[in-house]
Amino acid sequence: MDTVAELRCFTSSDGDLAYHDSGTGDPVVLLHSGFVDHRLFADQIPALAAHHRVIAPDVRGHGSSANATQPFRWADDLAALLRHLDAGPAVLVGVSMGGAIATDTVLEHPELVRAVVVCGAATSEFEYTDPWSRRIQAEFARTLGAGDVEGWLNAFVRVAPGEHRGPDGVDPDIPRRLREMALHTISKHTPDEKDLRVPVTGTWDRVPTIDVPVLAVNGSLEPADLTAAAERLVREVRDGRAATVEGAGHYACMEQPEVFNAILLDFLRTL
Repeated sequence: MDTVAELRCFTSSDGDLAYHDSGTGDPVVLLHSGFVDHRLFADQIPALAAHHRVIAPDVRGHGSSANATQPFRWADDLAALLRHLDAGPAVLVGVSMGGAIATDTVLEHPELVRAVVVCGAATSEFEYTDPWSRRIQAEFARTLGAGDVEGWLNAFVRVAPGEHRGPDGVDPDIPRRLREMALHTISKHTPDEKDLRVPVTGTWDRVPTIDVPVLAVNGSLEPADLTAAAERLVREVRDGRAATVEGAGHYACMEQPEVFNAILLDFLRTL
């Protein structure tokens, strides 16, 4: 599925932001994880577009979207896109970084959100504490700082199998796809580039104000601290739900797309 060829552009206040838009019906927005792009959801877009309008942006600084030249918040970018498309309130489905963007958006722009699904995520203020994840993050920083793109890519795709499996523990097409997307994104940036992203703060204190349904989907092989944060998120909202994809890691939507899609479609039918 070549969704890149079907990308459209929204002219934001700071450059063009790319997005895929297909299907008709109630809008569902797919928000990808860090360093990749909307192609993360190659297995979700057609399944969802059969009954919904599916909008899959490339987050600012990723994929085919512009880098920032001024301070920004990803939640504000998404809100501007949804208003431009007259697509709110929408169901936001986010993986990892995308899940953090989804929770930021429901907190900052609640009128645009009908429901939230986070996968491998909680709020944008979650930080890994387990030793394995911290080592991977340190390797990210070391290789990026040295301009070692190949070393960084090797560390990046190591997240797919995770701590408890070797590189051959996942379908080799998954790290291949991740590597292709990540190389595209990382090539847009330089080691000395200033980080202009403005974080959303006070998220955990405000989680109880979220009054739309929130579903947390996690692979059973995710680190315990991430799973605990996701459980806290759904426990503290008015309508929180949880589902587990057995035998999957951080990219459950890629590892077990049929299971992931079934969970997502079942949730959408309840709204």
